[in-house]
Amino acid sequence: MTIHRCNWANPANPRYVAYHDEEWGLPCHDELRLFEMLNLEGAQAGLSWETILNKRDGYRAAFDNWDAEKIAAYGPDKVAELLANPGIVRNRLKVAAAITNAQAYLRLRAEGGSLDRLLWDYVDGKPIVNDIASQEDRMAKTALSDRISKDLAKRGFKFVGSTIVYAYMQGIGMVNDHDAACFRHAECQLP
Repeated sequence: MTIHRCNWANPANPRYVAYHDEEWGLPCHDELRLFEMLNLEGAQAGLSWETILNKRDGYRAAFDNWDAEKIAAYGPDKVAELLANPGIVRNRLKVAAAITNAQAYLRLRAEGGSLDRLLWDYVDGKPIVNDIASQEDRMAKTALSDRISKDLAKRGFKFVGSTIVYAYMQGIGMVNDHDAACFRHAECQLP
């Protein structure tokens, strides 16, 4: 029996297939993963998601398993170490953004908030389910991603443009953009 997946899931890359089959589009409420994915989506800017996914383990190791308190305290020596690390995308602005994002995230938490609450309140806790018949039906950004982008930027987050935010929303399951024929489409509609 043939399993139908979204056409973007590169079948030659087991890591990509696993990401599609186990994560992408599945509603996520785990703070650590929400923080990780926000940073990884920002790191993707100008690159393919497959590039970032292939470096995901490198990112976890380099960024202390996405411990925001540790990342927020990174100084010049750690930045230099990161910029020399081939396990991540060595872009000064993207490394600086991860540090700034950790600081913004800690402020959000200090105010009694969370990424989970902030993000999922925009959709009343329920994923938006789109009917994707072909790649052309998939959007790059929406009015909602525009609003969330502005909100995150106002809170001090970096690399959170509307297109990045929409990809983030897809990745964490706020939006179910699996092809209608994909076996994950129905599975990712669960609360």
